[in-house]
Amino acid sequence: MMSIMRSTSKGRRVFTEDNSNKRGQKFDRLKNSERDLEVEEDKLIIHRRGHSDTSAGPTSPPRFDVDTDPLMVLDTAGPYDLSNTNSPFTRSPWSRHMNSSSPPPPPPPRATPPSPPHHNSHSADESNASPNALIGSLIREEGHIYSLAVAGELLYTGSDSKNIRVWKDRQEFSSFKANYGLVKAIVVGGDKVFTGHNDGKIRVWKVSKKNGGIHKRIDTIPTLKDYLKGSMNPKNFADDQRRSRKVLWSKHYDAISSLGLSDDGAFLYSASWDKTFKVWRVSDFKCLESINAHDDAVNSLVVSLDGLVFTGSADGTVKVWRRELQGKGTKHFFSQTLLKQECAVTALAVNFPEVTFLYAGSSDGIVNFWYTEKSLSHGGDLKGHKLAVLCLATADNLVFSGSADMGICVWKRSEEAEHICLSVLTGHTGPVKCLAVEKDPESTSTEQRWIVYSGSLDKSVKAWKVSDQAPTMANNKDDEQHSSKPTFNTAPGFSSRGKMGSRRY
Repeated sequence: MMSIMRSTSKGRRVFTEDNSNKRGQKFDRLKNSERDLEVEEDKLIIHRRGHSDTSAGPTSPPRFDVDTDPLMVLDTAGPYDLSNTNSPFTRSPWSRHMNSSSPPPPPPPRATPPSPPHHNSHSADESNASPNALIGSLIREEGHIYSLAVAGELLYTGSDSKNIRVWKDRQEFSSFKANYGLVKAIVVGGDKVFTGHNDGKIRVWKVSKKNGGIHKRIDTIPTLKDYLKGSMNPKNFADDQRRSRKVLWSKHYDAISSLGLSDDGAFLYSASWDKTFKVWRVSDFKCLESINAHDDAVNSLVVSLDGLVFTGSADGTVKVWRRELQGKGTKHFFSQTLLKQECAVTALAVNFPEVTFLYAGSSDGIVNFWYTEKSLSHGGDLKGHKLAVLCLATADNLVFSGSADMGICVWKRSEEAEHICLSVLTGHTGPVKCLAVEKDPESTSTEQRWIVYSGSLDKSVKAWKVSDQAPTMANNKDDEQHSSKPTFNTAPGFSSRGKMGSRRY
C-alpha cells in the first residue's frame, strides 16, 4: 500500500493529510466563465498565435490543492469540458478524436521499449522506492500557464495575464508584471531574469540583493538606443517576405517561442516565430547576430555546453549550429540537419549536465533522440502520447514529456540508452505547455528524487514527486489487470500527421 505524503512550509500548513483510501479521487475543478472560453480561442497552442491579452476575471488567493493519489482521473468538467461545443479545444484539429460521439479516450498510453521480459517480482530498490505522485496543485486562476523556470528555491511562472509570479516553498513569494505580451519563455541567469513575450520583445529584470522577492525591470531587448541607432543605417534592414517590406534585423517581428543562455552566461539566445534566432550579449544587451534558421516558425531552441545550438521548427526539421567566438562577438555556422519530417518539431531538450543526449518532441506525439557523443547519430524514438508533445525536460537519467493529450510521460534511460516509461502523470484538464524540474531534498545516494512542475492551459501548475527507482508500469500490479499493455512500439499514433491546424507552439 502506497503511503500518503504530506508537506508543510513555513508560516502555515499548505497540505492536509488525505485519509481516504478511494482511488480516482477528483481534484478541484477550475472555474471558467463562458467569456473566458471565448477569449481562449486565440491563446491555445492549436491556433497560430495568441494576441488577446484579456485576463481571467478577478483573481483569487493562490493555493496548492492536495491530491496525493498517484492514480488520478481526468476532470473533464473543467475548463476544457468536452461537452461544450463552443470550446476552441473541442473544435481543434489536434483533438479531433475527442469530437466524435464515442466515449472520451483513456489517459495517455503507457509505453515500454523493446526489452527483455520483466520479472513478476520487484527488485529490492523498487520495492522500497517512492511512487510517482501528485503532491499539490497551484491554481492562480488568472491565465493559461505558458512558461516555467526553476532557480534555486524559487519557481517562476509566466501566463497570458502578463504576470510573472514567483513561488517559494509552494507559496506565492512575489510577482512582477510586464506591460504587454503573454510570457512565452523564462530563463534565469545570475541576478537577472529574462522573459520572452508574444510581442517579440525580451524584458530583463534584476533581482534585488537585499530582497530576493523584488524584481526591477532594467531594460527591454532590443534596447531603444540600439533600435533608433540601427534604424538610421539602411544596411541594418532585411527583407521580411511575409510582410513584403524591410525590417530591422535586430528585432523579432513575431512571438518569441524560446530563450536560452550559453554555459558561461555571456550570451542570450532567442528563438521566434519569425523563422530566426538571435544572439545577444548579456553585458550590454546588444544584438550580435540574427540567423535565418528555418522555413517556418522556430518553436524551440537549446544551447549545449560545447558551443552547439539546436533549433526545432514548424517546418519539421531539427538543425544544429556551431558557435565560434570572434573577439567580443560570435559567429554561428550551420552544421547539419538531424531530422526532416512532415510534422512540426515542437520541443527540444538535452540532458544536463552531461549533454550526451538530445531529445525532440513533435506534433505527432513522438519524441526522437540522438547521441551527442556519437556524432549525433539517431538513437530511436519514444512513443507514448496521442497528441502533440508540447514540452520536454530532463533530470539525470529521467526524461519528461508533456503533451496536448494532458498527460506527462516519465521515461527512464538505462546505460544502454533503452527508455522505459515509469509512469504517466495525469491530472491536468488542459494541454501541458511547460515543465520544470528541481532536485528533491529527500534524495538519497540510492534513490534520486525530483520535484516536477507542470504548467497547463487549464490555468494551473501542478507539483509531482518523482523517483528514478519507482516501479515501472510493466511491473505495476494494477496494470496486470489489463488484458494487454500498450508497448513502446505499438502506442497509438497521432491521427493528424499532415498539414493540419497550427504548427506554431
